[in-house]
Amino acid sequence: MKPQSSQDNFRVRAKYHFVCRDRHGRLKWTEDLFNVVTTAGKNDLLDKYFAGSGYTAAWYIGLIDAAGFTAVAAGNTMASHSGWTELTAYDESTREAAAWNAASSGSKSTDGTAVFTFNATKTVKGAFLASNATKNGTSGVLYNAVAFSSDRAVEDDDTLTVTLTFGV
Repeated sequence: MKPQSSQDNFRVRAKYHFVCRDRHGRLKWTEDLFNVVTTAGKNDLLDKYFAGSGYTAAWYIGLIDAAGFTAVAAGNTMASHSGWTELTAYDESTREAAAWNAASSGSKSTDGTAVFTFNATKTVKGAFLASNATKNGTSGVLYNAVAFSSDRAVEDDDTLTVTLTFGV
């Protein structure tokens, strides 16, 4: 039997599911991706669950712009993520709220209500989960981020539904 590394025992992951539709509701593309959980996100999870400190139930989904993208990294925070910028060319006034279903069988997912309606032709690179609703906000916790293997084009009035699933 191959010994496990200590990192294998402490893996925290989430799956992002993306569905993009054009202005007429026709499917343009879908993609499923696993994320990078930031060090700040892991620490926040551990502090809140095991120590009960500073708990917040409010989480928001934001989008990553393909322009200038180089990478997402475990060391990223909301105040410092030099490898990417936030894409904000959507109609909603804030990042979309992550509304959660009840946990079942060791899994918890959002309810599919995080829908972005674009107001320009842009290229999406990925998404992230943060504790601040403000578009381009730099405060709060950046829990995780994920990048597509290839850029995804969106046009004015396209919608992008983002669903997250966490498992333990």
